[in-house]
Amino acid sequence: MTSQAAEGPESVAASRRSKITPEREREFYDAVLEQIRECGYDAVTMEGIAASTRCSKSTLYRQWKTKPQFVAAALRSSRKVRFAGIDSGSLAEDLRLAARAAGDWTGKDTRLLQALGHAVTQDRELQQALREALVDPEITALREILRRGVERGEIAADHPALEFVPTQIFGVLRVRPVLEGKYADPDYLVRFVEAAVLPALGLT
Repeated sequence: MTSQAAEGPESVAASRRSKITPEREREFYDAVLEQIRECGYDAVTMEGIAASTRCSKSTLYRQWKTKPQFVAAALRSSRKVRFAGIDSGSLAEDLRLAARAAGDWTGKDTRLLQALGHAVTQDRELQQALREALVDPEITALREILRRGVERGEIAADHPALEFVPTQIFGVLRVRPVLEGKYADPDYLVRFVEAAVLPALGLT
């Protein structure tokens, strides 16, 4: 019996993974996400990522097995909550700050969402990873902003517009590039919040 067989499949897998440093792994993840933004999901290949990061494609396949698994891992590794920490004490101001924060990252994340649009409908793991990385954390943080506004008495808990705030903000991020050929930058999003979101909530 070989030493690898004695160790068992989980130990062998861990040993293989340990050959890639966290810094190198981050390089792989950054490369695949950037190529998806630039070229689209379908155009990206494991071979192309291997060439751009100067590694063997067997290294990538040994680590992640398939392109969807690789992209899903890259998405999960990039998870950030841009709306975290927003708490000015005013619901209207918090929503303005959230709009500005969304505008600061819209270029990269909106391009990524658009590039993955069709692929995520075909692969459940990819879809789940996209939600975990770019959607769910922000919606949770946005709903927390709204909850605090309710607790402060700025808006009624049963106000009918509350549930649509995440849809409004995320919707304009996705739609403006399609309608106008421009990303929703911070100034645009703040103006959108002031003209459409705050009036719907009865705030000024």
